[in-house]
Amino acid sequence: MECHVYYEGDDDPDKCTARRLERFDEAVLHRSMRQVPYGVVLNPHAEQALSPADAAEGLETLVALDCSWESAEAAAFRMNGVHRALPFLVAANPVNYGRPFRLTTVEALAAACCIFDRYDRAEELLEPFRWGETFLTLNEEPLRRYSECSDSSEVVAVQDDYLAGE
Repeated sequence: MECHVYYEGDDDPDKCTARRLERFDEAVLHRSMRQVPYGVVLNPHAEQALSPADAAEGLETLVALDCSWESAEAAAFRMNGVHRALPFLVAANPVNYGRPFRLTTVEALAAACCIFDRYDRAEELLEPFRWGETFLTLNEEPLRRYSECSDSSEVVAVQDDYLAGE
């Protein structure tokens, strides 16, 4: 599964997970939106949740936007592709540990891989990070449940059940 990142460069380079992914040859960084290939764009503002159906449609390219959460507005996600939002997950990174929906770029890409039932790829992406395994552990149940869904509406239903404690 190919991972591509549109890199805005507006956060701390020492804490940037996208730059570390690039150093480990796990993702390709693009500094121009025109260079970003067509794929599944992980967009928190998307109207439809990511589901295994997206991978079943042959969309094997994941695209993330690496920017500060302060600038992660809808307009920042103007990339071509199929835009999907990740369902409820909790961050494991040191800056946003335990906060829902405040994932780093690597956490978002790894979560998408898990939802596509590519846990091996998620582990590869998270391996360079001390807290990488923690992300998978914290989100083990919802990621497993999301990966068993057939479409976006099922993912939303599972998310609602999970948040209700069922």
